[in-house]
Amino acid sequence: MTLAERKSAFIALGTFLGQFAPGNSHKKQDVPHNDLFFDEMLALIALSQSHNRWFTEEQVYFALQQWSKALTSQNLDIWLAAYDLNNIEPKTVGLVLAGNISMVGFHDFLSVIISGHKALVKTSSNDQKLLPFLAKYIIAAEPRLRDYITFTEGKLEGFDAVIATGSNNTARYFEYYFKDKPSIIRKNRNSIAVLNGKETKEELAALGEDIFRYFGLGCRNVSKLFVPSGYDFKPFFEAMYGYRDIIQYEKYANNYDYNKAVFLMSNFSILDNGFMTIKEDTGYASPISSVFYEYYDSLEVLKQRLEAEHEQIQCIVSNSLMPGTVPFGKTQQPELWDYADNIDTIAFLAKI
Repeated sequence: MTLAERKSAFIALGTFLGQFAPGNSHKKQDVPHNDLFFDEMLALIALSQSHNRWFTEEQVYFALQQWSKALTSQNLDIWLAAYDLNNIEPKTVGLVLAGNISMVGFHDFLSVIISGHKALVKTSSNDQKLLPFLAKYIIAAEPRLRDYITFTEGKLEGFDAVIATGSNNTARYFEYYFKDKPSIIRKNRNSIAVLNGKETKEELAALGEDIFRYFGLGCRNVSKLFVPSGYDFKPFFEAMYGYRDIIQYEKYANNYDYNKAVFLMSNFSILDNGFMTIKEDTGYASPISSVFYEYYDSLEVLKQRLEAEHEQIQCIVSNSLMPGTVPFGKTQQPELWDYADNIDTIAFLAKI
């Protein structure tokens, strides 16, 4: 199977996903395999929250829309232009996927298949439905891919390389268990924002998207702010007010109440606006409904610190205050070539 043929299957998937939007899903006559998959997809979206209470329809629709925008011929061509994938000898790559947000492991799955390898997939117990369904669509679009995609609920066996995602604790297990195989082991990471007090209302409002999308559960969600000494948080809180309805979701509200109570009982000083708290803390991983913050005196000193601690950071949001930063509001809209942990997955797969 050629690279062009593999691309075609994912382009078809992107077109299929583009039909689904909150309150506005529309079945198009010219999309292949719609009679088999469209209604079932709608049902799966509606049932997602019963499988994982964090997977609300709004969040699932958002993930589908982002992948629809990514899976175009132009994007795939730009992404893969730098690699030679035409003579890959197919290997079996084990995928141990996370389940913190909907479709979080899709990029690794896509990378394995598009590079010409076979995917042996172990999904997270928190996200077991959507990827297998999308795999069925891909196989319908290109039946020869049936032999390239396998899902397993048990122990991974018979693989040549592995990409595994988990916590820092499970990563130690992965590193031991997969020590004899080529591997990418993903650990805990968090994203941050670096502010200087000159951000516009629009930029701060967009930062709210980086904080609250997927309820803050993703590694690309901003969980910490770095702000200059003497920073006035009033404009920040005013910008966050547009996201106040998030407290109406019971599971989020329960986390907000619990984490706020823990902070108060521990006599921590916090700022609170009724649906989120911010707390001065040197850590990166804030609990759900809370964002940590830390003051800085020098951007240059902060830059050196962040470089030294880069293995804890997924991405940095700022108004170009740091090199390689992500614009406000864009952390959950990565391009295909924005690799997790800054590890080039396709380059890894091309040499195994």
